[in-house]
Amino acid sequence: MSNSLVADVRDLKSRLEWGRPAFTVIDTRDRLAYNQGHIIGAISIPLDQLEDCVLSTLHRERRIYIYGDNQAQSTQAVRSLQLLGFKAVAVLNGGLQAWKTIGGAVEGIAA
Repeated sequence: MSNSLVADVRDLKSRLEWGRPAFTVIDTRDRLAYNQGHIIGAISIPLDQLEDCVLSTLHRERRIYIYGDNQAQSTQAVRSLQLLGFKAVAVLNGGLQAWKTIGGAVEGIAA
């Protein structure tokens, strides 16, 4: 198994600012955490539902960025998707906190 790809939050922010939306951002935290605050445009798919949901909704060639409660959870999600045949999956390094640190847009109750 190859190492998980790691994406920098600045790269994601740049893609959003330049209007290159051919990607999906997945938040693997539980719904409560997602509702409190998440990267704008991220979809909520809790880790325990990830495999079932992505197979029916996302193309295996689509670029996917993943973040969760911590780097280990994100890495687990990426590996699960790689095993299912998804090719362009990456952990969003530093997750939501790193995103907020660079001034990335967030939405939610506490955002």
